[in-house]
Amino acid sequence: MALSAVFNIILSLVVVLLVGVCIYYAATKRSELGIVDEVERERQKYSVKGMSDFIKHEFDEITRMNLYDLALSEDEFERRKNTKYELKKALKGAGYASANDKKYVKTLMFDLLRNQYKVNERNINYAISFDNVDKMTAADKFDILLHMYKKKYKSNALSQIISEYRLDEPKFEYDAAVPSYVITPEEIDQIYNEQIMGQSIDFEDKLQIVVQRIYQGYKGFSVIDDIRDQNIDGVSGGVSGIPPSFLDQVGDMEDYLDATGKFNIPMSYDSVWIFYKGKSMYLSFLSFGSEAELRRVCQNIYKFNNPGQLSESVGFKINEMKDGSRIVVLRPNFSESWAFFVRKFAPPVLVNPEQLLIHKNKENVIELLKYLIRGARVTAVTGEQGCGKTTLLMAIMKFLYPTITIRVQETAFELHLRKIYPRNNILSLRETDTITGQMGLDVQKKTDGGVNILGEVATDPVAAWMIQMAQVASKFTLFTHHAKTFPNLITALRNSLLKIGMFNNEDVAEVQVVNVINFDIHLKRGVDGTRFIERITECVPKEKEFKYHEGYRTAKNMDDKWEAFMDNATEYFRHMTQTSNYDYHNIVEFKNGEYVFTHELSEANVQAMRENMSDEDVKEFDKFLDTAWG
Repeated sequence: MALSAVFNIILSLVVVLLVGVCIYYAATKRSELGIVDEVERERQKYSVKGMSDFIKHEFDEITRMNLYDLALSEDEFERRKNTKYELKKALKGAGYASANDKKYVKTLMFDLLRNQYKVNERNINYAISFDNVDKMTAADKFDILLHMYKKKYKSNALSQIISEYRLDEPKFEYDAAVPSYVITPEEIDQIYNEQIMGQSIDFEDKLQIVVQRIYQGYKGFSVIDDIRDQNIDGVSGGVSGIPPSFLDQVGDMEDYLDATGKFNIPMSYDSVWIFYKGKSMYLSFLSFGSEAELRRVCQNIYKFNNPGQLSESVGFKINEMKDGSRIVVLRPNFSESWAFFVRKFAPPVLVNPEQLLIHKNKENVIELLKYLIRGARVTAVTGEQGCGKTTLLMAIMKFLYPTITIRVQETAFELHLRKIYPRNNILSLRETDTITGQMGLDVQKKTDGGVNILGEVATDPVAAWMIQMAQVASKFTLFTHHAKTFPNLITALRNSLLKIGMFNNEDVAEVQVVNVINFDIHLKRGVDGTRFIERITECVPKEKEFKYHEGYRTAKNMDDKWEAFMDNATEYFRHMTQTSNYDYHNIVEFKNGEYVFTHELSEANVQAMRENMSDEDVKEFDKFLDTAWG
């Protein structure tokens, strides 16, 4: 019995021990799970999405709260009312690319996250892995780089990165035979390693970077939000990669990729391009992440001044942003994918022609441009998109006599001449939904205009306006056009007059055009992005004077009468069948890296220019004519 009792005691102790071990193990496991759950909750709370949800909630609270229900003191009521008003105004303006409104919204976000949401040096790493570079994406590194460069270079930060590391040089990234302009993730990694790696980033800088990441997904324009604010020529999205409609055509995308052997094909929402110094550059390290995000940007980026709704029936919108940038947005089914183009223009400050023209003998070219303007010559500035037509037009307006009034007709305000020349008599008009360009031109005729400027002759009606303006509405006219050659310019304008029904005869329409156009300044953008004047062309209309022989009246026999009649018939048919109503010649050409003066100005244009110049300028002009052509 004693042995049995001992055995039972030992067994009980073992059972108790096992139960204790199990209880301890379960408690430890629960504790570990609790810790894991707590870490995961914290990770989600301080992720970009978690902080973005908090910001949205707080902003909703501020903008929607009924202050009369809070029983506030008068001072507190006024303070909260002002905060509510300012935030609502700023949130609306931020979506229109207002720099001040964007700054206000981001500053409020910064304060809320640091003071209320308790973001600190440790938990901020859940948003972006500042403490572990191996977990960073190329987009993370780019955001950090751009922020750090902005502290020193401000809106020239991106330009500084590109020029400092020569990122605008062509690369054989996708084709061993054909170079392309692309900035790759590997290049961003390399720059980050050189500039940031091993350095300590201040907490305030980290939080500002995270705030920008939250802002661009909330009220901004996704990954292009900060890029759009930089001093570049433009930015676009949705213009490369596989469009969503293609997925419906191929059926199974995996089968298609297997068949083609291409497994890294970008989608349309992976398309971010910038226009930098005349070069279209693909930022392969950036992506909108989804078609929905690209669509959100397209649906919001064009809405300044309420231009109307983008829809399937209205598949594109052309508008301007608050900073004067031109925005074009397209959507399916008009385009194969959602896409947008932001064309930025140089800030409205005086840019001298000396800054634009950099090649040898530019001084004489600038002098010639001055006399074309002061000589009141109807001049076209032609060239492809992005070659600098608008910029040159703004620059040469400095040569105009201050006493001459300027009237501008544009599709969207782009020249901003009043901001550059605030002391000149300038008025700009543009089309609206209810006011056509023709109506605007009719109004301009009654505004004492001296020189009329057409921002861009891109459609048939606008071409007709230009001819009207040059003939009756002003002293002379300046305009831009996309023609490649001078005959193309004349033909395009002639055809526009025929299309809208102003004329029915090609010959008569062409005569109208060549009697209006005096000169064409043609710009070109080189392969390396440099811009220059390729040629300056003069148009010389041919005279159409019929010189009939009167000999048939005095002829004494029928043979002499018939001979005189045949001479007159020959003269008539020669004029009726002449293939061109004008001659043209290049007075300046760009050859071997320098400007060369080739053909001298015609006497008719020289005389007309003298009549429009001051006495002092006439003397200087005559000297120029004696020396420029050697």
